[in-house]
Amino acid sequence: MMVKQFKKSVQFILCMVALPVLFSFAPTLVYSPPKNYTNHLKNTSLSSPIFLYRQLALGSKGLSFAAFQMAIAGMQELFQAGKIENDALLTIIDFSLPSSQKRLFVINLLKGKLLYHTYVAHGKNSGKLMATHFSNRPNSYESSLGFYVTENTYRGKHGFALRLNGLESGINDNAFNRGIVIHSAPYASEKFIQAQGYLGRSEGCPALPPKIAPAIIQTIKNGSCVFAYSSGKHYLAASSVLQQIPDSLNNNFSTAANIRL
Repeated sequence: MMVKQFKKSVQFILCMVALPVLFSFAPTLVYSPPKNYTNHLKNTSLSSPIFLYRQLALGSKGLSFAAFQMAIAGMQELFQAGKIENDALLTIIDFSLPSSQKRLFVINLLKGKLLYHTYVAHGKNSGKLMATHFSNRPNSYESSLGFYVTENTYRGKHGFALRLNGLESGINDNAFNRGIVIHSAPYASEKFIQAQGYLGRSEGCPALPPKIAPAIIQTIKNGSCVFAYSSGKHYLAASSVLQQIPDSLNNNFSTAANIRL
């Protein structure tokens, strides 16, 4: 009886010693997601955009939660419709903020990082400090709201610039023909604000500070989403993109308009 128990104890000890050795020869299995897996859309789903909003402290930087929520929801809708190619990047222009405040946000949704936060000018006929008037008409010299997709870059009278294609009929679909592009401008600088109290104004283009404009243009070019937001109710009612969003979420946009968490 004692011998049998001794043999079992020895066998158990040998197994415990052998198992780690055996597993050391097994191939290492590392999980890698499928190539087409978009984890950033999962993290910033329609049900919980507030997670990334808080993680990046966007409220303390002035971005309204409504602008962020609309941008996420609309970009996902456009990506699913095949109108946006690069869903890792999202650019938001919050025209509910004055031009003296940094109101352009470039977010990498894949990495959960705020890449750029800077000034952006509005059209000369949209207002002085605040942009309150918006238009899709040629020669209006007003900014246009809504969703855009970035196109190619080129060099023109404003130097290195980025073409924008407006995706909303009657709201910004004349942007390409109007020559609405992202470009740099000396009047879109902190120095200009210190002298005048507000940014200089463009002919309708979202003009950026010269020092940072090339880097932003290079980052967001070729198929990423740009969303220009205003807290006015007219855009919300007229937007063909936001009308595709479920009613349960759509009803939250107006109530979240002034929330900065």
